[in-house]
Amino acid sequence: MIKRGQTIELTIEDLAFGGKGIARIKDENGAFVLFVNNTFPGQKVLARITKKRKKHAECSLLKVLERSPQEIKSEYQEISGAPYIHVPPTLQEESKKKVTLEVYRRLADLQNIDDLFDEFIPSPEHYHYRNKMEYSFSCIEHDIENDEEIDDAFALGFKHRGTWWKVESLNKASGLFDPQWENFLKDFRTFLEQTNLPAWHPPKKEGFYRHIVVRKSFYEDKLLINLVTSSQGIENFDLEAIAQFLKDNMGDRIAGFQHTINDNVADRAKIENGDCVLAFGKDNVIEELNGLYFEISMESFFQTNPKSAERLYNKALDYVFEGERSLEDKVVMDLFCGTGTIGQLLTQRTKDTKIIGVDIVQEAIADAKRNAKRNNIKGIDFYAADVGKFLKAYPDYEGKIDTIVLDPPRAGIAPKTLKKVIQLGAERIVYISCNPSTQARDIKTLEEYGYKTKKISLVDQFPHTSHIEAVGLFEK
Repeated sequence: MIKRGQTIELTIEDLAFGGKGIARIKDENGAFVLFVNNTFPGQKVLARITKKRKKHAECSLLKVLERSPQEIKSEYQEISGAPYIHVPPTLQEESKKKVTLEVYRRLADLQNIDDLFDEFIPSPEHYHYRNKMEYSFSCIEHDIENDEEIDDAFALGFKHRGTWWKVESLNKASGLFDPQWENFLKDFRTFLEQTNLPAWHPPKKEGFYRHIVVRKSFYEDKLLINLVTSSQGIENFDLEAIAQFLKDNMGDRIAGFQHTINDNVADRAKIENGDCVLAFGKDNVIEELNGLYFEISMESFFQTNPKSAERLYNKALDYVFEGERSLEDKVVMDLFCGTGTIGQLLTQRTKDTKIIGVDIVQEAIADAKRNAKRNNIKGIDFYAADVGKFLKAYPDYEGKIDTIVLDPPRAGIAPKTLKKVIQLGAERIVYISCNPSTQARDIKTLEEYGYKTKKISLVDQFPHTSHIEAVGLFEK
């Protein structure tokens, strides 16, 4: 009898969307299905049942007991954020394509998805592709070698799978981020431990060292480092000694080193918040996308895999200009434009089309204007506005918006907001999604209101994870 909270050994037989492995237990009523996050067919795993339904259960992965015959032992340290590091990248891509197209078939009722599917675009780099990483400190360590918990430790790395209080120390590169930095992290951890200030104790909400956030510019090949601590024992903290240690070991690769004091007890508080000082260098790096340059600070939102983002955006732009239609004297709107990347890239492909960027977040629009100025781009206007009130505020655009490029947050577009987008009356919508299941849900609404799905492409921005991005072309 399956119960919630039960620990169970399972063999993964198949894969569903979102990295959920499928296991089955047969009883007198037939097959009972169990979904286990972050698993792969062929693995034997230990899992905990988190939700129990009549015909299926959802489980969290506790441990991989036996690897799949399809897996190959990786040279990198496995972390919970990269569960497929041992799966060959081409096999990851095949699996992602298969399970994602099934989502469109099931949730969007696109039974002809195989005909609508345009292409699968792999990440240009399968390893070391990320431009940002967050590492956690904890005085409760999960010892990977012996599979046990150690108290009064000084751990620096990533949370142990399924826990918020235990950290697995990163002892060698994870394969996702800059290898020189990650191979150095063990020495940095030892140096910080010798300062005799404690690592954070998540359950007690006390301690000193809390997080390290690192941003990388591939264009400059530089790192921006932010050490986040509490103020408990700050009088014994020697920031200059730490800065010197970083300079001595990482040299010119460090663009800047910041120290942030954050006494917010919430573990997942926005860790860049707090009282921040620049110990040396500068507080930003420059990144390049398709010949445009963007200034990125610790707080900026920017695509995590910039080289793959170029491919994603190029596919979206291809869809904007698809076919024989003329966009002369027409308006293209970059909606949820953030810091204005897509709108600026659009201006590179057309001289006769009016480009506008719209976002409700005023700070993002200020960044977008600054980036456009940096790139010497004239043919774009940015507006801080709510999509539902845009035409009332700017009636000159009534009836003139030919194409909308949508790039909403991970949660997708709220149903009310999607209807406001439809009311803008665009002939064509190009919809970028970082969660195809929410896009599939929205496709049903778009089709109800007279839009037809023309093409869908998938873009792998995050190798070794279950995440996949999609670009869809929709026309009235």
